[in-house]
Amino acid sequence: MRETTVSRRTFLKGSAATAALACAAGSISLGSWQAERAVADEPSATKTAPSLCNGCSSKCGLVATTVDGQLWTLRGNEGHPYAKGRICGRGHGLAQMAYSDERVTQPMRRKDDGSFEPIDWDTAFKEIGEKTKAIIEKNGPESLAIIQDPRPSGKQYSARFMNALGSANVYAHSSSCNLSKESAYQLTIGATGFSNDFANAKMVLFIGRSYGDGIRPSSVQSLADAAENGTRIVIVDPRLNNSGIFASDWVPINPGTDLALLLAMANVLIEEDLYDHDFVEQNTYGFDEFAAQTKEYTPTWAEKITDIPAATIEELARAMAKAAPAASVESGWRAVIGCSYNNSFDTARAIAAINALLGSWGAKGGALLTSSPKAGAIEDARFKAPAKPEAKRVGDAEYPLALASAGTNVAALQAALNGEMKGLFFYNSNAAKGYAQPKKWTEAFEKTDLVVTIDVQMSETALQSDYVLPEVTYLERLELPEFVGGKKHFVGMRTVVLDKIHPETKTCDEIFNGLAEACGVGEYFQFTAEDWAEAQLATVGVTLDQMKKDGVIELPDPNFQYGVPTFKTTSGKFEFKTDKVGDAGLNPVIGWVPRKVTPKDGEFSIIGGKQGIHSHTMTQNIEALNAISREYHMERLWMAAKDAEQLGVQTGDTVEVASSEHTGQVEVRVTQRLKPGVVFLPTHYGGDSPTQTRAYQYGISLNDFIPLDAEPGVGSMMSQEVAVTVKKVEA
Repeated sequence: MRETTVSRRTFLKGSAATAALACAAGSISLGSWQAERAVADEPSATKTAPSLCNGCSSKCGLVATTVDGQLWTLRGNEGHPYAKGRICGRGHGLAQMAYSDERVTQPMRRKDDGSFEPIDWDTAFKEIGEKTKAIIEKNGPESLAIIQDPRPSGKQYSARFMNALGSANVYAHSSSCNLSKESAYQLTIGATGFSNDFANAKMVLFIGRSYGDGIRPSSVQSLADAAENGTRIVIVDPRLNNSGIFASDWVPINPGTDLALLLAMANVLIEEDLYDHDFVEQNTYGFDEFAAQTKEYTPTWAEKITDIPAATIEELARAMAKAAPAASVESGWRAVIGCSYNNSFDTARAIAAINALLGSWGAKGGALLTSSPKAGAIEDARFKAPAKPEAKRVGDAEYPLALASAGTNVAALQAALNGEMKGLFFYNSNAAKGYAQPKKWTEAFEKTDLVVTIDVQMSETALQSDYVLPEVTYLERLELPEFVGGKKHFVGMRTVVLDKIHPETKTCDEIFNGLAEACGVGEYFQFTAEDWAEAQLATVGVTLDQMKKDGVIELPDPNFQYGVPTFKTTSGKFEFKTDKVGDAGLNPVIGWVPRKVTPKDGEFSIIGGKQGIHSHTMTQNIEALNAISREYHMERLWMAAKDAEQLGVQTGDTVEVASSEHTGQVEVRVTQRLKPGVVFLPTHYGGDSPTQTRAYQYGISLNDFIPLDAEPGVGSMMSQEVAVTVKKVEA
């Protein structure tokens, strides 16, 4: 093991410590109850139940233990491929949501003065139903939309509900997360993502992504194992992120220029004849056009854009070629290719192109396209899908490259601002703080006739809604199955861990069933989530009783084998050139697209990113996780030591950050782990909902600083296309 690398055991000890810290800072009510329970003499009833974490999109499997009906402990489900017996600190802390003193516990209606009043469910459903019908009668169903943050039940119920009303306007949170990446991969390799074979890899290049900050236990373990086994791990990032403990190299880059680096590496691989001729000749489309275009993307050209020495670019390309095919660029998630820049879409395409030149697609140690299971057709007529809406989804024409299953909620926002979208529903989605430009969402809400939010807490979106419908927490509900693909196939599921804590809250299916009945489409919802789950599971040979017992079941072996995969693209091959991209008015060949905003003298590039104990705006009000943030001043803006010296700034000083859209103040952390000219802001802070007292006005939010815009073709929000000024606030 290299001396520069911590061992997997050391890192996992650190993860355990984080989890312990989250539990130690537990809620007063639960913590005191546990203390009393520990010394009680009477016998206790101990039960376990499986579930899926709700802390992020990974939905890792967990097993909860309750004592006399109260949550006692959580542990990772050994059988779940993402957890492998572990959950992260975020997952431990999130469990406190069930006992939070700031949950929404009954339906709420906005009054004329902007305040809220409690109402009963019958009244809420009746009034929402009447207003929805009125919107449809006056403006048509195409003036309604739902935006949801995909969770097992919500993503299916949301689509069914909106389609039953006659609207195709169903959106995920993707345009503020990973829309550019998934859209690019779908067009280039015929799948929305891929995995990297760390167990056999000789070299892996990361573009911005950090497993150590967006923690999925199995991913961190795979990376740690690879580092211990001598795999060369290269991190390309303006910030030395928390995956740096596993890295061999840190390559600081100018933000938003990763595409230039990748194209220059492609130039080296082609011009020095280091690419895999057999793979390219037999399995790709558009290579000649790509190769001709790439001639101009020399390392010297890229050095001026990226600030990475040409010699470094050449060395990385040659090293990847030498390690090929057991070398690849990591698949990414959000970071620079998800939704960040004007060139995120092409940067993702370029990542795929490097892997093609290396011949690493399907190779041992390379980039793998694996299969995914799904529920089969259900014969029971109760579950027949509503008819396909007549009108197309808003935004599909303007952003034709956006992934069909996600759409772009930026288009929904733009339609609301234009007065075309009259009714908005949100499920577990905080668009007004977590997406695009918060001020624009506020403006859009004022132009609608109806805004309904389904959530557990009074988010910024809920606070601006006409109705807030309280859902039970993820530990209090059974949800539809969640299928997991890879070299092996699994199905996981949430089951009920805790009895309903607040009697006037409802489960996802109860809420949508009630809304559907009130809106006149109840015939499509004559079943419970348990009924639907049982029917879906039956199509893959699994029973509901099995899921309630184990929480995750391995499905029949998909018989994964190494070898060139089937590319489910239009050409049937890997696409260096995609004609559909050309039809959208963009360069069909993977090529250079500059970022939109270049900082001027006196300005900084600002980048954002996750922290291992938080998931965007959702977790910041949780008592334990907020306490950790405050103890370690995790809300601080990072600034390079060189820049701090020039500005006369020290760690702990307060600075004013300003853009064309917003000005805010926050403390600073001075560090050597950041490229000069760049500031880093964690993306979990700056809450605007006073009902979330712990998160309210704690830190600042990156989304406040960016203008409303969308990446051409796909409609991603371009979350880092902004420059800011920073100055010290004198005491």
